[in-house]
Amino acid sequence: MQHAISQIVSHTPLYVWAILAFLVNRGVAASRERTTTVRAVAIVALVMAGLALQEIGRRFGLTPASASTWLAGAAVGAAIAWQLGAQAIVAVDRAAGTVTQRGSWLPLVSMLGVFCGRYALAVVAAMAPAWQDHALFAMTAGMALGLLNGLLLGRVLRCLQACRLALR
Repeated sequence: MQHAISQIVSHTPLYVWAILAFLVNRGVAASRERTTTVRAVAIVALVMAGLALQEIGRRFGLTPASASTWLAGAAVGAAIAWQLGAQAIVAVDRAAGTVTQRGSWLPLVSMLGVFCGRYALAVVAAMAPAWQDHALFAMTAGMALGLLNGLLLGRVLRCLQACRLALR
C-alpha cells in the first residue's frame, strides 16, 4: 500500500502541487474576515465549477446523467451555503463594489474537496480505467463535485443578494 501511494505521489506533476498550494493559500485567506469584490468571489467559484465539469467531461463525458447529478449536487451545496451564509456578509460598499465577508473555512474545504476529487479521478483512471464506464461511479463523482461547487456558488449568491439589497 505504501509503495502504491509513493508511486502515485511521485508520478504527480509538479504543477499540481503548485495548484494545491495556491488553493490552500486562498482558502486560509477566506477563513479571515475580508473585503473583496463580488467579481473575485464569483471567479473562484466559477473556475472551480469549470474545473469540476471539465474533469467529469474528460472522465465520463458530459452526458445527461453526469451533468444532471452535478447540477443536483450543486443545487444542494448552494442551498446549504445559502443557509450557512445568512450572517456571512458584514458590509457592502456600493461605491467601491465590494463586500466584507466573515471568515469561513467552507471555501477551503470546498476547494480542497474539488482538488482531491479531481486528483482521485485521475488516479482511478490510471489504476482502474474500467471504473470510468460505470454509470453509478460517474453519477457519484458528479454529485460529490457538484455539492462542493455548490458550496462556493451559494456564497456568491449571498454576496449578490447583499449587493442587491444595498441598492435599495
